[in-house]
Amino acid sequence: MRRPWLPLFGLATVVELVGVALDSTATEWLAKPLLAPLLLAYLWSARRRVDGVAVGLVFATAGDVALLVPGQTAFLAGMGCFLVTQLALLTAFLRHRRPPVVAALAYLVVWAGANALLQGTLGALWLPVLGYSLALSLMAAAATGVSRRVAIGGALFLGSDLLIGLGAAGIHLPGQGLLVMSTYAAALLLITTGWVTATNAADRPSPVRRDPLQIA
Repeated sequence: MRRPWLPLFGLATVVELVGVALDSTATEWLAKPLLAPLLLAYLWSARRRVDGVAVGLVFATAGDVALLVPGQTAFLAGMGCFLVTQLALLTAFLRHRRPPVVAALAYLVVWAGANALLQGTLGALWLPVLGYSLALSLMAAAATGVSRRVAIGGALFLGSDLLIGLGAAGIHLPGQGLLVMSTYAAALLLITTGWVTATNAADRPSPVRRDPLQIA
């Protein structure tokens, strides 16, 4: 039964956003580590198999926990976990269906432009961010080959991490923390639910056309 998982994810998201708004570390520790596991439970209830999206959610959980710990070492550990998330999602999406070439080119242009703008402000983080953001951009491009919902999720994931990159570069926008978490939560939700819909549809056998003159 998969019904409770998405409402629980919605509740955990609200609690997490309240924690961000109030700058309450305790509240964030309570809610943020639950986001990806709740979606993983939903995915398992719907698919009953381990695939790239499931692996991605496991490492997203580890990344979320790492990013709750202050300091550059924890930040790099979190980035490493999310790198595995992006690679796992990328592999799953490419195995499902190849994306349009135009989408891949567009995301590569965005990747190159964003890194060119941030190069002088990230310092020692620039090289790790360069590699991670490439995997992220390729994942978002590959998501366009799965479904519209998954494509929007991939784009939101890219947008959320771009905001984190801006913060690491010392560029802070009003309500940036809330924007990061709301877009991230929406990205996970859209990717997971869209993946379930797309893969279940692909697994469903095509109806057999029968010759109208054939005798049953």
